[in-house]
Amino acid sequence: MDETWTQHGKVRAREAEGLLELTVDGLTTQGKYYKPLIYEFFRKAWRGSRPAWGDFSVEIGMEYVGEPPWLDLDNLAKAILDAIKGYAFHDDAQVARLLVERRPGERERITVLVRKL
Repeated sequence: MDETWTQHGKVRAREAEGLLELTVDGLTTQGKYYKPLIYEFFRKAWRGSRPAWGDFSVEIGMEYVGEPPWLDLDNLAKAILDAIKGYAFHDDAQVARLLVERRPGERERITVLVRKL
């Protein structure tokens, strides 16, 4: 994968060979916080490929340090899918596979991997 990241504030992304990788530094218990943050990144900084048609796989990982935050993963997934819609794919109905998980990590962040199937 290309090691060149595009960054704007707490959000950064890169893409290569049909994979879009996105990270958001920090965590909050408000899933709705992520939608405008990611949307602004794509609107202001992203110059990657255009949205595509077809089926996609999306993996969302919430990494935390210490005790896991009290955050509904379904709300997190909805906010992130809404934010990347129009940039990774045209509509979130194109997501044929969705994995959302909470796991301990070295730092608090959200990671998103989007692959065309």
